[in-house]
Amino acid sequence: MSRTYDPHSIEEKWQAEWDAAGLYSVTEDAFKPKKYVLEMFPYPSGDIHMGHVRNYSIGDVVARYFTMRGMSVLHPIGWDAFGLPAENAAIKSDSHPAKWTYANIEKQATSFRRMGFSYDWDRTVRTCDPEYYRWGQWTFLKFWERGLVERKNSPVNWCPGCKTVLANEQVLPDGTCWRCKSVVEKRELEQYFLKITEYAQELLDDLDELPGWPERVKAMQANWIGRSEGAEVDFTLCDAAGEPTDTTITVFTTRPDTLFGCSFFLLAPEHPLVREFVTGTQYEAAVMDVVRAAAKESSIDRSSAEKEKRGAFTGRYVINPVNGEKVPVWVSDYVLMEYGTGAVMAVPSGDQRDFDFARTYDLPIPPVVVAEDDMLFSQLSGVRERVLADVPWEVAYAGPGVMVQSGAFTGMRGGKASEGMKAVTEWLAERGQGRFSINFRLRDWLISRQRYWGNPIPAIHCPECGLVPVPEADLPVMLPMDVDVTKGETLADHPEFYETTCPTCGGAARRETDTMDTFTCSSWYYLRYCDARNDDAIWDPAKTDYWMPVDQYIGGIEHAILHLLYSRFFTKVYRDMGLVSFAEPFTNLLTQGMVKLDGATMSKSRGNVVAPEEIIAKYGADTLRAYILFMAPPDKDLEWSNEGLDGMWRFLGRAWRYITEVAEESAAGASGVAAGDPATKLLSRERHRVVGKVSDDIERFQFNTALSAMMELLNTAYDYRRGVPAGSRDVGLERDVAETLTLLLAPYVPHMAEELWREVLGRAESVHLQSWPAWDPAAAVSDEIEYAVQVNGKVRARLTVAADAPEDVVREAALEQVAEHVEGKTVRKVVVVPGKLVSIVVG
Repeated sequence: MSRTYDPHSIEEKWQAEWDAAGLYSVTEDAFKPKKYVLEMFPYPSGDIHMGHVRNYSIGDVVARYFTMRGMSVLHPIGWDAFGLPAENAAIKSDSHPAKWTYANIEKQATSFRRMGFSYDWDRTVRTCDPEYYRWGQWTFLKFWERGLVERKNSPVNWCPGCKTVLANEQVLPDGTCWRCKSVVEKRELEQYFLKITEYAQELLDDLDELPGWPERVKAMQANWIGRSEGAEVDFTLCDAAGEPTDTTITVFTTRPDTLFGCSFFLLAPEHPLVREFVTGTQYEAAVMDVVRAAAKESSIDRSSAEKEKRGAFTGRYVINPVNGEKVPVWVSDYVLMEYGTGAVMAVPSGDQRDFDFARTYDLPIPPVVVAEDDMLFSQLSGVRERVLADVPWEVAYAGPGVMVQSGAFTGMRGGKASEGMKAVTEWLAERGQGRFSINFRLRDWLISRQRYWGNPIPAIHCPECGLVPVPEADLPVMLPMDVDVTKGETLADHPEFYETTCPTCGGAARRETDTMDTFTCSSWYYLRYCDARNDDAIWDPAKTDYWMPVDQYIGGIEHAILHLLYSRFFTKVYRDMGLVSFAEPFTNLLTQGMVKLDGATMSKSRGNVVAPEEIIAKYGADTLRAYILFMAPPDKDLEWSNEGLDGMWRFLGRAWRYITEVAEESAAGASGVAAGDPATKLLSRERHRVVGKVSDDIERFQFNTALSAMMELLNTAYDYRRGVPAGSRDVGLERDVAETLTLLLAPYVPHMAEELWREVLGRAESVHLQSWPAWDPAAAVSDEIEYAVQVNGKVRARLTVAADAPEDVVREAALEQVAEHVEGKTVRKVVVVPGKLVSIVVG
């Protein structure tokens, strides 16, 4: 056997053998505990890069480790294959999205196999396969049956670069598209929505049931769901002549206690009443200028506190229900249709944006809640009617205080959750003009996409029957392969696709030509893995009940809202359909850090990708796997550098040499027993200590420190070989250490460990089917302890005593050890830090 580590002669050999043996194929096993380990499946964008290597190496170590701990481990892989990048890439390369996608899937699959990842390839899914997207269409129909699908006209986020609509979650904080970074515009279109808001409260409440998720991710989801408690208030609309009508406009407010300070009323530019109010009037030109300008800006920009507010008077009024005053109705760009009702009661004394707007357009700012230390408090305390129409403040006051100029409510405490808030809301409710209400920032999920490469929406437009679902028996609605995206074609340009007959009346009808947001495909793939080859059902509930929920999910923080929130929503709907017996899909979540190059996150779009193939060609896959896990804890970003690869290569080479040397000696019948000597006892203790530490570190995802511990064991093993003569060494212990080190390395460097286990150590069965090495915590504890002995802060000696030596014995032994340093001096103080230090102060 060679004492030189040569990965190129072993890695592909073992990959082929593992495939042939179906080593990583698993089935449900009632006699074993299960562990479902899953990394977020990749988009087939081309060659993999170091970000992929890191993410999937993390999952592979976890999967292999728990397999060796005796669990039935599900560790599948697939591809999130629909979406705009494939279509755009196909246009650029004058190709077809399917050809581009499947070629990249094959390329990535080859790379994953070359990395030695332990996937159950029999369960592979590709979301662009009809066998998969059929069940996505089936899910859509089931959501429709449950009233969770709605088609409606709505102002939508339009990306001019991708030429399609985006969900709110796909618009970045700077108002640009998450994919192409174009500035997102607002347009009015008829679109399909999934009613995720029906589950808003449960999605929020169940975050408390996820202790295995990072607090940061849970906070991001809670903020996005955005629960607010307050009141709905009905304002009576006046007609063009200023007379009250029977029509009301409802607003949601978290501060009904400030209603007496409402001095104007705002509508979002997209509000349907805006055009009705101003068409053909003297106010139309100014109002429509605001509407057009707002359509060109993102919601983030429009709602920014720093942005100058734009608005225009509509010529209409509403009546404030608490005091009967007529309040002018304006349109303003900082009011968003997607929050609340798209209408706002403006209280400029209590809201900074309203304050700025009022100052810009010379509108009243009457104070209604005043802090007791404000100079206005003494002037207005107890004043029930409005005597001051404008505050002398430079900024709005949104804090708690005392209500003033507020009729019968004057003198009550104002602020959120205050007595004034409750009293005003109850007063409104008694008169049928308001009610307690809860509002959510979360909006229904817009899933319509006007692009070709996606899952067709299974709906048919019939001039007689209206919108009707495609019968389940007709699924899947096949995506045609003869659409030429290089010419800008979509399904709407393909009569062979959209011309059909109505399944209800049999008349001529038109098939829906929108496709679904690709996130609908990734919201349930983890469930399909449990029964991926089922042609008769989306899955067998018995199989999902066995495997689910996912025990360990691994992916990037960028998916905290989009994918993770949508997946939680889908799981809850499937539960209500009786398809699963749990409410949350992912028990534990690890959000790994990014791999960066020169400070920028590594990605193909940035052109700063380091290809794994270059590293593998020189060092092999195992060195790359171990090195990237050694560079940093998995939840931290890391800056890629090739400089440390040689160090990892040397460590693996040293481990290889040690294990082969011990195996050769063992095979040659070498003997020797020295169980009682200090060096042997040290090696034995280190073996138990390191197994315990590596086990604990892997379960805490501290992969780098686990590797460090293995290096320490190897150093101790080499010290033993150098320090103890050949005939005096404990050969059995060395063999145990060699086997233990091989088993510890197996999750990290699976090819090298397999070669060592089977070809060098002579074992018949795969190392990856072995039990994880046992350890005894008591055996890892030394029977002696070394103390550093300080005199006036300087270490003067080292003292070895029995581990259970009492403090007075340690103190006396330390004083004897440094007798020459304390002779003739007064010992003023002796402090013993158990197991570490004796500090002596003399004077």
